[in-house]
Amino acid sequence: MTTILATPDAVETARLAALHALQLLDTPPEERFDRLTRLAARLFAVPIALVNLVDADRVWSKSRQGLPVAELPRRLSACSLAIQADDALVIPDAAADPRFSGNPLVTGATAFRFYAGYPLRDPAGHPIGTLCILDQRPHPFAASDVAALRDLAAVAEGELNAH
Repeated sequence: MTTILATPDAVETARLAALHALQLLDTPPEERFDRLTRLAARLFAVPIALVNLVDADRVWSKSRQGLPVAELPRRLSACSLAIQADDALVIPDAAADPRFSGNPLVTGATAFRFYAGYPLRDPAGHPIGTLCILDQRPHPFAASDVAALRDLAAVAEGELNAH
């Protein structure tokens, strides 16, 4: 018997199809998501909390607290890495992380230094986005914080899939 493995391009094509099937990109803000980002910002004492959807070339925020822009280029976003993770992606100090130390989002005037994001999946398991939090200063992030972020992400994922 021959096993056919999915290529990275096929996996990304399926992921994007799942994302677009939800029909949430570029839709107006919704209180059910804004409530979650407000709660995340308060719970973790950070100025920025987002429910992001990772499209082909951009990361678009379905809900955002503390960030004036609704989308960023995917190539600059830590969310592109977070959707590949099985658990939270935590970057305590982005300036000290070789993956991000030269990133304009880390070195610019409104630079972020801390990032924690948890992947959000559609019902078939495709990673479509993240619940993430950011700060302009480095942060420790304990196992209990990861557990709380995981719980909030489960709620966000439920809301995405209830659409």
